Amino acid sequence: MKKQNEEDKEKQKTMHKNEKKTILFAILIFGVFLVSILLFSKIFLSADPSGIDDIVSVWNETKNTTSAAMFNISGGYIAALNLTASVQNTHWKAFVGWVNGAFTLDDFSGSTIYDWSLSVTTGRVYTTRDSSTIEWNLIQCANGTTNLAAENTAMFHNRTADNITATFTYPGTHDPFWVAGRPINSNACPTLNTYINDVSQDDDFEEMALYDSTSIIYATILEDNLVGYDGQPYDFQMLVPENGSQGFTGATPYYLYVELD
Repeated sequence: MKKQNEEDKEKQKTMHKNEKKTILFAILIFGVFLVSILLFSKIFLSADPSGIDDIVSVWNETKNTTSAAMFNISGGYIAALNLTASVQNTHWKAFVGWVNGAFTLDDFSGSTIYDWSLSVTTGRVYTTRDSSTIEWNLIQCANGTTNLAAENTAMFHNRTADNITATFTYPGTHDPFWVAGRPINSNACPTLNTYINDVSQDDDFEEMALYDSTSIIYATILEDNLVGYDGQPYDFQMLVPENGSQGFTGATPYYLYVELD
């Protein structure tokens, strides 16, 4: 009888040990599963905005030259004149257009195993004059009193009426959005709204100034064929600064990225 009790106790110990091993193994498997999910989520959410596969210039135009206005008075008279003129601002330029997007599953060489074409796109268009790789993991709202002020200096925007800090409201009014998996809170960035039907507005075509520790990146939230500045439908409108130095006759290149949701 005593021997039987000892055997029963030994069996119970063995069962407890097996149960503990089973529990530990289950915890380990769950932990590996959870870590895998978190890593996959991080990789998925932190996908960087993509460069542009192709750019087709539909048109590129500027304001017609205004002819001189004639005014004539007789000799011996003095004329007091109130002149009104709209002068083309060569310190700024703009991009407007449409985005044709698709999600693809590609390898390193760019070969596609499958793609999902999109008829309606939501996301953002980004542009910067920095030709190097953007540090998307460091992206944040630009500071209007430091980052944009430095950009004023770099772009020779010396006039206070139309420089970069005067053109972007800081902090501005804009919707919350995401950049490379990083949330940007509403009303936190320097912001402007380009016009609709030749009239100023503050609801659509929001453009925000961002910063990645070295460069200014301009971002605009995609619209879906929304009526734009000239009454025609566009997916995006963006205003970007040009070199404002005296005698500058060149053109500053900008590099575009697209991020689709």
